[in-house]
Amino acid sequence: MRQIAFLLLAFSFSYALGQETAQPSGDSQANVTAQESSTVPGRITVPSGTQVPLVLKQAISTKNAKPGDAVYAETAFPIVVNDKIIIPAGTYVQGRISDVKRAGRVKGRAELLMHFTTLVYPSGYTALLPGAVENMPGSEKQEVKGQEGTVKQDSDKMKDVGTIASTAGTGATIGALAGRNLKGAGIGGLAGAAAGLGYAMLSRGADVTLPAGTSVQMILQRPLVLEEAKLNRR
Repeated sequence: MRQIAFLLLAFSFSYALGQETAQPSGDSQANVTAQESSTVPGRITVPSGTQVPLVLKQAISTKNAKPGDAVYAETAFPIVVNDKIIIPAGTYVQGRISDVKRAGRVKGRAELLMHFTTLVYPSGYTALLPGAVENMPGSEKQEVKGQEGTVKQDSDKMKDVGTIASTAGTGATIGALAGRNLKGAGIGGLAGAAAGLGYAMLSRGADVTLPAGTSVQMILQRPLVLEEAKLNRR
């Protein structure tokens, strides 16, 4: 009897252990769900990290923009998945300005942060869009920093240096003519430099200015899931 009881106990323990190992963990279940959702029939997934070239449809400047302002753009080149155009060129893209920072009078560059939130097809089909600025192709005065895609204006310190040097030179010339000697030129130069420095300190740095037609490289921060039937609707 003891042997039978022992065998029954061992069998029960082995069965319970097998049931526990057969159950997937929470992470495994999440991965299975994610894989299933990306392969649902009738849905097409554009992977995260996909770059979508855009063209701005309105001018944006840190001089008058504010958080919450709308951003309007459209795709400049078709996006293809599995040999099929999923996002045609000319598809509308809407976004929002998230943060605006003007340049300081002494230091600090102008910054602009915007996110793209909605994709609108000519048929009227609308999809939520997790997009950020990845790059500004062809831009010579702005650069993009950070994962969120903050657009920063280039520093204009050399412009300030040029202003100070120019006013110093003008002051030196006037001083030399007035005093007719090198002492007058020195005094005039110092006065001109002081005037140029004062002007530079009172003036703000350059604003981020993006004219209509500016090229913007958008990147998908998460997978974009689209309904195939609505893509084909006219």
